[in-house]
Amino acid sequence: MIAKVIVDVPSRQTDRPFDYKVPAGFEEWIEVGSRVGVPFGGRVLQGFVTQLTDTTDIDVKRLKPISELLDHVPPLLPDLIELAKWMSEKYCCSWTMALQAMIPAALKGKAERLVGIQDEEAAREDLPAAMTEWMGTSGQLVKLEVLLERFPEYAKAVKSALREGVLVEQTSIRDRLAVRKVLTVFVPEDAEGVRAQMDALPPRAAKQREVLAYMLEHGGPLPLGQLLAQAGGSAASVRSLAEKGLIELREVEQQRDPYAGREFERTTPLELTEGQRDVYARISKAVDAGEPQTMLLHGVTGSGKTEVYLQSIQFCLEQEKQAIVLVPEISLTPQMVERFKGRFGDAVAVLHSRLSNGERYDEWRKIRSRQVQVAIGARSAIFAPFERIGLIIIDEEHESSYKQEESPKYHARDVAVRRAKQHGAAVVLGSATPSLESFAAATRPLSARDQGREPALLPMPDRALGRPLPPVAVIDMREELKEGNRSMFSRLLHSSLAERLERGEQSVLLLNRRGYSTFVMCRSCGYTAACPHCDISLTYHQKSRALRCHYCGHAEQAPTVCPSCQSEHIRYFGTGTQRVEEELSKLFPGIRVIRMDVDTTTEKNSHEKLLKQFGERKADVLLGTQMVAKGLDFPFVTLVGVIAADTSLNLPDFRAAERTFQLLTQVAGRAGRHHLPGEVVIQTYAPEHYAVVTAQQHDYAAFVSEELRHRSTMGYPPYCRLILVTMSHEQLPLLSSISEQFTSDLRELAENDGVLLPLNSGFSRALEVLGPVASPISRMKDRYRFQCVIKYRGNIDASSFVRKALIPYTDGPPQRQVQFSIDVDPQVIL
Repeated sequence: MIAKVIVDVPSRQTDRPFDYKVPAGFEEWIEVGSRVGVPFGGRVLQGFVTQLTDTTDIDVKRLKPISELLDHVPPLLPDLIELAKWMSEKYCCSWTMALQAMIPAALKGKAERLVGIQDEEAAREDLPAAMTEWMGTSGQLVKLEVLLERFPEYAKAVKSALREGVLVEQTSIRDRLAVRKVLTVFVPEDAEGVRAQMDALPPRAAKQREVLAYMLEHGGPLPLGQLLAQAGGSAASVRSLAEKGLIELREVEQQRDPYAGREFERTTPLELTEGQRDVYARISKAVDAGEPQTMLLHGVTGSGKTEVYLQSIQFCLEQEKQAIVLVPEISLTPQMVERFKGRFGDAVAVLHSRLSNGERYDEWRKIRSRQVQVAIGARSAIFAPFERIGLIIIDEEHESSYKQEESPKYHARDVAVRRAKQHGAAVVLGSATPSLESFAAATRPLSARDQGREPALLPMPDRALGRPLPPVAVIDMREELKEGNRSMFSRLLHSSLAERLERGEQSVLLLNRRGYSTFVMCRSCGYTAACPHCDISLTYHQKSRALRCHYCGHAEQAPTVCPSCQSEHIRYFGTGTQRVEEELSKLFPGIRVIRMDVDTTTEKNSHEKLLKQFGERKADVLLGTQMVAKGLDFPFVTLVGVIAADTSLNLPDFRAAERTFQLLTQVAGRAGRHHLPGEVVIQTYAPEHYAVVTAQQHDYAAFVSEELRHRSTMGYPPYCRLILVTMSHEQLPLLSSISEQFTSDLRELAENDGVLLPLNSGFSRALEVLGPVASPISRMKDRYRFQCVIKYRGNIDASSFVRKALIPYTDGPPQRQVQFSIDVDPQVIL
């Protein structure tokens, strides 16, 4: 048997399967998707089996055998191996990088070097007695790094002994994290016999008698730690009982359950509204059909999308199929988990970044061992190792966090559609403000080939509880300034906050900017504090009195005088969440504020604690960045205030207006969701901008119409597709010449294929290469950055052009190479 193995070396030169012999002992166990340890370039490395065959193009005698089989149950299913291959081609990354994205961190094995004594006589002569005694007899292996730590002065002697064959070395792959095992105490089946022997214990064995009496009373197995805490006694008394055969001590696997000890109140399906029933019928019909179909569920905030999801999943489970639910990381709130656990109990696994690696690993293992049928999580949950997927739901599908920003730069939405094709599953994209690409795809005229297929748009235009959408007031902050109001709060927002405090209701304030102020500037000479490693200004954080770069992490103490002209007129400009919190305390003494941003939510479970406090009405105001805009549902929130709606509007990105509209609409939807009426106040310096005007009117159709007009004129998605290539190097001249050469090679490849045409040329297949130019952030982490943008439409495999053009630039020593970063369908162009 021959195994084709992708080896874990993230290099383009080795990005192909290599052939290995399968030892006879592994043949019964090895499968496509198995993890193996294989000899490669003088080392043993982790790899994945992509194919099993009995033929090879290489002389069988030259093939090396697989060293280790790392799992008895393959962590990856054949469909995931195939999906990883598709991802590597589409997103221009290595196959192994795509595979690594699919497995939990615990399984990203590392090689361990083990040494043992080969020649005992020579070892006694060449090595110190203490070392040979510690290593034991021949056949025993110890970790090389532990040996060198223990005897650092003999490193040279060990190296020489290895070279001369006195010591032998082996390499083994070890997981970064093991299954947790707990020493557990069991009572033998013959409880009566044990009771009789307990009575015969000598008087001095009182502790042993206590422990045994407790175990006999409680019967079931108990973890040793729990037994000692509850029954008293000591580890020695338990060991003595085990030696006498009165109890058994065994290691038992224990799952790290992030929700252990939590009681979730079971819920039953709610009565659906007419609009919800129509949508549910369409989704369940698609799940039942067993054919891949993608649908866009466009429902206003509060329209009851979650209840439709829950009932659709229930239908999917009744068909003995499995479901994956993706939510943006910041929306994966305790409220969301509670809804799914409350409906499906232990059938749900939860995967997100706030779990420890051990907890994530154990949740993943529940999926792989078929203990659960539903996985809910952020982006990477799309790789849940289910074998019979019937439904994939992507909530808040417009969210940019579904796009991974480091390689492999996949978009979970596209990966979901591909996985659904493999399984014949339905994909439901849900949002109150769908991305323009999804909306355009769902509403485009059906071709003759598609006639007879239902349109893919599922509208839910009304709120489930019949509540009206809240009125939105837009405040022109230029007018406030003219009227003498220099505060960051408009007069309306100030009085509305005061009203809520008086009535005991709650408010949510959004400012999409963390820190105390945006930048530090000298009013005498105009000096601005900038990062020495990136072309970006530093943000001031008051609590630590530090200036920080939010790109590379550089930090320095805030200056008291200008470093350039020594003037004392150094001032902090712009407003961050810390500063808003301080201002609220000044204006409303005694106000209780919970601030949620990256700085306050770094600790484990901090999101949960803060939202629980707010839900229990232990705070009057929830203040935060965009993480407070999504998925929150609190009955006493009647006011939503947006401090600076222009923050995202002024970014150098063609999606700036779309992001602003989405954020304003989403945060407005947090108000008045229950019995109390809501109100929204948006503060802006651009009240006439169509993104603000349409958000005020809750008019998605008007926004889309205007935005599509702009996109069509400029030739941006959904009227084309994009690939962003970013190149970086420490030396500007080298970077400049390589960038020019690379884009020239790209144009040549497109020209040879007959597709190098302007997008406005009217041809159905057209591709343009723009650039190279300096990136909007032209230097980051001491590396200069250039970019080129590829725009294309029609059935062009633009990724293959990029892969071919890259080949000459990935050879040579890494330190001399220009770094290339390929982003297919980029969400941010910075």
